Amino acid sequence: MATNHCRWIVHVDMDAFFAAVEQRDHPAYLGKPVIIGGLHGRGVVSTASYEARKYGITSAMPMVEARRRCPSGIFLPPNMNKYAHVSDQIRQIFDFFSPTVEPLSMDEAFLDVTGMEYQYPDVTDIARQIKDRIKEELNLTASAGVATNKFLAKLASDLKKPDGLVVIHPGAEIDLLAPMSVKKLWGVGHATARILKSLNIETIEDFRNTDLKILEHYLGTCSLELYNLAWGRDNRPVIADRQAKSIGNENTFTIDIWSKDEIRAVLLALAGKVGWRLRKAGLQGRTITVKVRFSSFRTVTRSVTLPSALSLDESIYQVACKMIDKIPLHEGVRLLGITVSKLGQGGGQLSLFAEDNERQEKITAVMDKLKDKFGEAIITRGRIW
Repeated sequence: MATNHCRWIVHVDMDAFFAAVEQRDHPAYLGKPVIIGGLHGRGVVSTASYEARKYGITSAMPMVEARRRCPSGIFLPPNMNKYAHVSDQIRQIFDFFSPTVEPLSMDEAFLDVTGMEYQYPDVTDIARQIKDRIKEELNLTASAGVATNKFLAKLASDLKKPDGLVVIHPGAEIDLLAPMSVKKLWGVGHATARILKSLNIETIEDFRNTDLKILEHYLGTCSLELYNLAWGRDNRPVIADRQAKSIGNENTFTIDIWSKDEIRAVLLALAGKVGWRLRKAGLQGRTITVKVRFSSFRTVTRSVTLPSALSLDESIYQVACKMIDKIPLHEGVRLLGITVSKLGQGGGQLSLFAEDNERQEKITAVMDKLKDKFGEAIITRGRIW
């Protein structure tokens, strides 16, 4: 269900990240309490698996206390190089879904997917596909929250951990927040919570119902920001830490497709989605990659790097078709994907299809205006064979 004209933010948070990576890499650790952290002196817990959390072990707990609570646990020092490598792999998946990614740490990030929801049956599907890709490619689970701002998205990702997915639709945040502890508001730590408790303010609804002047008296300048959060308001943008390395889309079919006409129709739709994302980000790319997964799960990728960058749907489509034509199709196709990489800031598309560029650019500009106003699904390219 595409929702009209609002910002959509996804917050993805890996589940017990360090411990989960170790359990993945050491099957003997699966289902057992794994505790990662400093093992000597005044070391503290960095990450505890969900099995370890049943013993009351939490991050930042002294390792001595963790050993006392769970003497049979598997205690490991952190392998930061390995975790950083996995974090980079996760980031590549994020970049596939949005050009605007703001990492908060090695294991969590915000993605601004505004406009992308029109490419999916429901905004929930964006987060679900991110989670599915992480599970399929890295054998790890993540929890995701989807909402119209960063505060609500991060809150949502924590509601059904592990492996959770929660969407907060516009209008639902008021009732959802009301019974929650004021500690759920960003900026309310133990000291602030004690002050609020002395004022009989324990829930977010209590906070909303308190005169703002009283809040300002006790909390100072942060009171207005907290008051806005209590009503689910947060206008902070997602700030990308770097330019996306690639932009792509793929489609998995419930029933395998076989014919060239069907494949070309899907490629045309994918090229339209990728091209629109490129232009929204002000980018063009020189390398086009086509991905084909067959019914046997055999996956084939083909790439070509062009002499000049492009972002027009028709150009991406033509290149993709040339590559697909060279892949033997002896079985059904269950997935098709197009990715554009070697990205740079967009300008006029150059000589690859020069004779047709001016007409295509005018058509594309009109289509982009319609998509920006009414959503990506309002218009698509068609082709007659």
